[in-house]
Amino acid sequence: MYKAKRAASLKVRRRIGKYELGRTIGEGTFAKVRFAKNMESGDPVAIKILDKAKVQKHGLVEQIRREICTMKLIQHPNVVRLHEVMGSKARIFIVLEYVTGGELHDIIVARGSLKEDEARRYFQQLINAVDYCHSRGVYHRDLKLENLLLDSAGNLKISDFGLSAISEQVKDDGLLYTSCGTPNYVAPEVIEDKGYDGTLADLWSCGVILFVMLAGYLPFEDDNIASLYKMISGAQFTCPSWFSDGAKRLIARILDPNPSTRITIPQLLKDPWFKKGYKPPVFDEKYQTSLDDVDAAFGDSEEKHVKEEMEGQPASMNAFELISLNRGLNLENLFETDKKYKREKRFTSQCPPKEIINRIEAAAKPLGFDIQKKNYKMQMENIEAGRKGNLNVATEVFQVAPSLHVVVLKKARGDTLEFQKFYRTLSAQLKDVVWVCEGEAEEKSSTA
Repeated sequence: MYKAKRAASLKVRRRIGKYELGRTIGEGTFAKVRFAKNMESGDPVAIKILDKAKVQKHGLVEQIRREICTMKLIQHPNVVRLHEVMGSKARIFIVLEYVTGGELHDIIVARGSLKEDEARRYFQQLINAVDYCHSRGVYHRDLKLENLLLDSAGNLKISDFGLSAISEQVKDDGLLYTSCGTPNYVAPEVIEDKGYDGTLADLWSCGVILFVMLAGYLPFEDDNIASLYKMISGAQFTCPSWFSDGAKRLIARILDPNPSTRITIPQLLKDPWFKKGYKPPVFDEKYQTSLDDVDAAFGDSEEKHVKEEMEGQPASMNAFELISLNRGLNLENLFETDKKYKREKRFTSQCPPKEIINRIEAAAKPLGFDIQKKNYKMQMENIEAGRKGNLNVATEVFQVAPSLHVVVLKKARGDTLEFQKFYRTLSAQLKDVVWVCEGEAEEKSSTA
């Protein structure tokens, strides 16, 4: 029963290349997003995991590939960064910047509206990022509050380029023809399905976002889709009384239903209301763009596939299990001095469990022991036979607390005195790993 409980407590870590996966932070029809940690740098990331079979079945391969390529082209401080793409035989892994501040939409819902200076700062960051995207030939086409995230410093980050278009999709007349986007945010010319300029259509959506940030509600809203489109086509909206004159004028110029007279981004950048307190974006030049990993992720070459590994964590000891090993709650009592414990030794360590196992292995091998490892268990057998055959020592690391582990060494076969001698030699070589060892506990007991 006790062993069964211990086995059930074994947690398994999943690693994808250099990333260790954590909790699920989002889930959709075709993808799951999980928190992860870069084991080389320690940086947190979000990994979007897609099932290749589902993606192929629904004909989404090219759309997803386009989204990935688009995001790799956009290296802007106000756009969620795509670090890299990896693929296995069954899955695609998109490694994204981990943004912790939540959606701007949720903040508006909670607070009702933003103060003008705060809304202006977000809007400036939004326009900077959108202008940068356009300069790279990328049109988002689904700009809305739900696709605007905030980082821990309160900076805006554009996400979800799933409906984006690139310059290669523009027809000879310079227009895009695919109607897409979220109805309340979409420009009139997109609804009319006669072709539209991607830059001006994105700018319209930015105008709707600015209105919502200042008002706390959408400028165009109706349950009847036909009525909604009529409101949008006629730009039928009214600014609340608390809008400043500068904000009213700018919104009216952006939400102009005629794209030929609508304000452009270069004109908007000169607007007095927009320019107030303006801070240009600061770029991180260390990132280099490459699409090599995209081909590898979508390809069938097993040589280029990332390794998916499962790694167990140490079994944990709960309070009841600790009490079953001890006479009291004092940690020193974990190291009993009764004769019946001579075939078993324990020490505690504050080192990571993997380091503990590796250090024990490194210390035992020169002493003539053959090592067999599985997760955080080891079987150590002396190659040379002793008085009662080959000494065999079973070792396991248990987790007591996140930064405290108990290491148990048991004599499975062989002579007990040889086991005692081996343990003394081993513990002497692990001085920087051991926090409290059995010998120290015995000394404390004898001097008490």
